Amino acid sequence: MQVLTSFVLAAFVAYIGSWYVGYVEGNFALLLFIASSITGLYWIAERLYFWPARQKAAAQLEANDTERRANLLKQGITQVDGNIAQAQAHILAQPWWLDWTAGLFPVIISVFFLRSFLVEPFKIPSGSMIPTLLVGDLILVNKFHYGLRIPVINTKITDGEKPQHGDVMVFRYPPKPSLDYIKRVVGLPGDTVAYLNKRLTINGKTIETQSVPEFFDEDSMRYFKQYQEALGAQPHRLLNDDDRPAFIPGVEKFPGFEACNYTIEGVTCKVPEGHYFMMGDNRDNSMDSRYWGFVPEKNIVGKAFFVWMNFGSLKRIGSFH
Repeated sequence: MQVLTSFVLAAFVAYIGSWYVGYVEGNFALLLFIASSITGLYWIAERLYFWPARQKAAAQLEANDTERRANLLKQGITQVDGNIAQAQAHILAQPWWLDWTAGLFPVIISVFFLRSFLVEPFKIPSGSMIPTLLVGDLILVNKFHYGLRIPVINTKITDGEKPQHGDVMVFRYPPKPSLDYIKRVVGLPGDTVAYLNKRLTINGKTIETQSVPEFFDEDSMRYFKQYQEALGAQPHRLLNDDDRPAFIPGVEKFPGFEACNYTIEGVTCKVPEGHYFMMGDNRDNSMDSRYWGFVPEKNIVGKAFFVWMNFGSLKRIGSFH
C-alpha cells in the first residue's frame, strides 16, 4: 500500500505542477472530486480494516506480555523489565500513507461540498468589471442561488432563482468552458439588446445613466468617465473610455452570431432562449458577449455577492451590486 499510495500522491503532485506551469489545462472541481473519492476509499479502509488490524495487533502484544509476566511469576520472578505502552502506541499510530489520504479526507470532502453547493471563492484577474470589482479582489460566489448543480458535469438539479438584469454572474467561458468568467447580466432570454454609441438599450428602452465623478485607475494612472446605470433592482457604476471607438473590433463568428447585427455604432442582438448576454462594467475594456457571444444556461456557475479580501486595500471588503 505504501508503494501504491506513493504513486497516487506523485500523480497528484505531477498534475498540479503541470497545471501550474501551463503544460495541462487544469480542472479544480474534477481534481477535488477525484481527491475526495480516493481519500474516501482510504478512509473507509482505515475504519473497516487497517484500524481494527492495528488494534488487534496491539491487543495481541498486551496478551503476550501478560502471558510472559505470568510465566515469570510462576518462576518466582516479580520484577520484570519492559513497558509495552510505547510499543502499543507505535503499533496504533497511523502510518504516513494513511495520514496523507484517510487523514485528509474530512478536510477535502468538506471543501468539496462547500465549494460545490454553498459558496466558492474566486480572484478577480482583470479589470473588465472595474469599478464594481478591482483586480485582486477575492470574492465569494453563491452556488445555490440559481439552483444546485452536480459538481464537475454542472448538471442542474434544483431550480433556484432566475438570473435577473444587473446580476453579477460567474459562468464558464463559452469558447473555453474550463475557464471561469465574471460579467454582469445585461440580456435575458428573448431580450433584444443594443449597445450603440456606448448607450445600452433593452427591448427598445434606453437604460438610464447618470454622470458621477470620474474614476481614477491606479494601474493606468488615468481618469475615466464614470456613470451610474439603472439596470435591474440595484444601480451600479460603469466606465467609458472616450479614446475607444463605439464599434466592436475583431469579432469572430460564434453560435447564434446570426442573431446579432454589427455596425459602426456598435451591436444589436436578439438573445436566444436559454442564453444570456453578458457585459463588463468597464465597457470599453471588457471582452464579453459583444465579442464571443451568448452564455448558455448550462454554463452558469453562480452569483457573485461579496468581496472577502483584497490584500492591497482592506476597505474593499463588503458586499457589492
